[in-house]
Amino acid sequence: MSGSSSSPPAGRHRLLDEPLALTVHSLPAPQHAVAADSRRTRSGRFKMLALLAVCVAPIVASYFSYYVVRPQGQRNFGDLVEQRPVPPLAATNLDGAAVALPSLKGQWLLVSVGGGACDAQCEKHLYLQRQLREALGKDKERMDWVWLVTDGAPLRPELLPALRQATVLRVGEAPLAAWLAPAAGRRLADHLYVVDPMGHWMMRFPADLDVAGAGKARRDLERLLRASSSWDQPGRGNP
Repeated sequence: MSGSSSSPPAGRHRLLDEPLALTVHSLPAPQHAVAADSRRTRSGRFKMLALLAVCVAPIVASYFSYYVVRPQGQRNFGDLVEQRPVPPLAATNLDGAAVALPSLKGQWLLVSVGGGACDAQCEKHLYLQRQLREALGKDKERMDWVWLVTDGAPLRPELLPALRQATVLRVGEAPLAAWLAPAAGRRLADHLYVVDPMGHWMMRFPADLDVAGAGKARRDLERLLRASSSWDQPGRGNP
């Protein structure tokens, strides 16, 4: 039709002519990403170290209180020794089954050492071990008494009933000497030894321990158990 216009409306013309606008989000620079990862790694390490410090603080405090902050005039009866961790020795029980010595960790241990024939001194040690453990009363479940037999000699049948509550393992004396050690001029079998729940040998009672000395040994054991009561509970596998 004459006079009519086929041109699109002005507004529509402008929409068609204008380019399509896109919003582009830039990616972070590589150095910024590396810095962020580094910050996260450091933060994770700090948290892990803080958690570890919280876990070990009671153990450190109990040892500090026993070894350092002891009342003046109070001295232990047993000899404190440089702590030695239990070695990865293979032992056998009385049935001949293999037992790894580190499996004893998780309990306080009162240890004697001797041959299977068990002479008079050996019998006295076994008796004192049982009596000392029983004297601990409600805390006795936190301590095991252990007899490490250093040879293949058969045990006398009359000893077996008294050993029902003991842990008896056979392990060679030579490798055992890499962990426990007697006083100068003494034999390995002359002492009773104390091992903490982490498997560290840390105390040795004097040789030729008698009933009178056993009372002093009991007081040492009571102090050790009291100092560790915040982190050690009955049952193997705590620390």
